[in-house]
Amino acid sequence: MTPAELSRTVLRSVRGAVEEQELSVAVPARIVVQPPPRPGCGDYASNVALQLAQQAGRPAREVAEILRKRLSGSAGIARVEIAGPGFLNFTLGDGAQVALVREVLARGDGYGGGPAAGQSPVATDPAADPVAAPATAPAAHPTTVPASNARAAVVAEALARIDAAAGPGGRGVADEQPVLVPAPYDLAALIARLGVDEARWVLLRPAAQDPVRVPERPVQRESNPRFRVQYAYARARALGRHARELGFGSEPGDVGAPVRGRVADDGSSDGAGSAAQALKSFHTLLATYPSVVESAARLRAPDRVVRHLEATADAFFRWHDVYPPLPVGEQKPLAVHRARLALAEAGRTVLANGLRLLGISAPEHL
Repeated sequence: MTPAELSRTVLRSVRGAVEEQELSVAVPARIVVQPPPRPGCGDYASNVALQLAQQAGRPAREVAEILRKRLSGSAGIARVEIAGPGFLNFTLGDGAQVALVREVLARGDGYGGGPAAGQSPVATDPAADPVAAPATAPAAHPTTVPASNARAAVVAEALARIDAAAGPGGRGVADEQPVLVPAPYDLAALIARLGVDEARWVLLRPAAQDPVRVPERPVQRESNPRFRVQYAYARARALGRHARELGFGSEPGDVGAPVRGRVADDGSSDGAGSAAQALKSFHTLLATYPSVVESAARLRAPDRVVRHLEATADAFFRWHDVYPPLPVGEQKPLAVHRARLALAEAGRTVLANGLRLLGISAPEHL
């Protein structure tokens, strides 16, 4: 179950409570569910009860209890709990993560929205990779922007793609541009200095109110977030190639237990708890990608996609280190390797789709 599906399920519970006169409120147009702020609070949380409480004229925890009873036992939801003043915390069923991977792979370049109008070139081989999309020229945004303002031009172009992917349900005002801190660089000069990918990343990464900081030159190492994202994509592509050489493919399923003795980000020995958190974080970032695209369109904020890709790439490497997708030495490929490869392919899909929206290449090799 994705956050969008969970949101629709919660919305149906509110509508049912209103129709059966358990609640007297206006049914909201949408309900936000998101990862909880702390581990141990389930997979997702919603403050819908707090939002409805005043209108209902009842305490938020009472509203939450009405919804909890309706949601308990829903397909895909293992447990619903009430926390604090009236938050609903959801724990998904055991098959939710496998179902998510299946959905991402099934939708491919349509995951997070249909293929965006005016996709930028993506340096991949479509015959070898189902994630790869046809390369086409970027579409011009309907809003005229000064040619000298590289930031405004690149942001407008990215928002045109994001709008197309989000669709009418998530789209903001399509011809409305965010108020940006000026960055009056000449785009051609910036590309000549940094290259296309680095130039676009540098211009899209800051929030609208933040200034653009242009490096002296692009850095091809992991300290550069753009490089990490592209490297994560290239690494996932390489996993697929090596798996084919070993004679096995992907199949969503149980990824098994983590490898002992791997090292966590803080340098400590990675125990089962931190390994499980790495896996959960990776799944959560894959699941929330469509809602990030929607919010980027609605808030006119392509930097949200940029930062989500950075988090996804970092989570991919943390997960990959403790759940290696390829067998080692003389080990034969097992079901867990096929499942891990499928999860890596799902991560690759999200990275490719996000890079496409930003107009940045997804290279097969780095």
